[in-house]
Order: sequence, then structure tokens, then C-alpha cells
Amino acid sequence: MSRIGKLPIAIPATVTLTVDTNHIVTVKGPKGTLTQAIDPDINVTVENGEVTFTRPTEQKRHRAMHGLYRALTNNMIVGVTEGYKISLEIVGVGFKAEVIPTNVLQLSLGYSHIIFFAIPQEVKVTALTEKGKNPIVTLESIDKQLLGHIAAKIKSLRKVEPYKGKGIREVGEVIRRKAGKTAKK
Repeated sequence: MSRIGKLPIAIPATVTLTVDTNHIVTVKGPKGTLTQAIDPDINVTVENGEVTFTRPTEQKRHRAMHGLYRALTNNMIVGVTEGYKISLEIVGVGFKAEVIPTNVLQLSLGYSHIIFFAIPQEVKVTALTEKGKNPIVTLESIDKQLLGHIAAKIKSLRKVEPYKGKGIREVGEVIRRKAGKTAKK
């Protein structure tokens, strides 16, 4: 049995969770509403303020789906109650970040051009630049999947290089640094 899949999810009092006949789970909470389609083979039951997931067989596909949909539903419940937040740090001389009012992130990352990155309306973005410190871009949303996807796309615009550590990284992320040519002697 899947260790994650067999755990029941407690539904907070401020959250309503419904499962319709098309196997679509809808979670409504104080911060918004999220929906997720569930595989028809996975059974979802809501009773006594808890959600449980069961699978019909021990097939590899069913075992994988069992834990997946339980984790996705738990992420939706946490998202509509607390929300998610990712902070990205932009490290490099002359690297800048600023938010244009139409939910567009304007980045200057050492290339010959400025990068304009459109952020979906579901994600709230802020850029903070303090003198003498690296710019920090903060992304907030109730959808953990979308938030992680947007953060990964932004990080891919300038990957952290291992020699000087320049690039876009999450705040607190540890980068494995390499020694340069002069350290060999």
C-alpha cells in the first residue's frame, strides 16, 4: 500500500471539497477555488471531514496514481487555506528585476537585451531591490503546480553557474561551487 496514498486528509472547517461524477475534485477556501481531474480508477470518498483515496488493484500505474492524487489534493487544500510562496534571488553585477503593472516581470540578466516575462494572473509577483543587496523576486499563489512551473521558467532564464555563483536561485539554495584554474596549483 502506498504510504502517502493511504493517509487520509483532514478538511479544515473553512474549506469545502466536492467530487462530481466526472471525477473532478473542487476545493473552495478563503483564498480561492482550485479544481483537479482525478483518474477514474482511483476512488475518492469524503466523509467525517476527511478525504480518503483507494485504488482497485496493485498495478504499478494504480500505485503511482494513488499517491499522486492524494498529494495533489492535499496541496490544493493547503493552497486555498494558506497559499504558497517562492522567493528567487538574482545574483550578479548589474542584474536587475522590476515588475511592470500589467503583471510582467522585466529582467536585466547580463544579456544584450532586457527580458520581459509574462506572469499569469493567478500568480502575484513582487520585486524588491535594496541598495547593496541582490534583487529578490517573490511569487505567491494558491496553485502549487503553477507556482513551481513559473519559478522554474524564471530560473531557466539564467542558470546559476558553478564558478562565480551568478544566476537566478531560490533564497537559501546552496550552490555547489567549483574551484577555478588557479586553485589547481
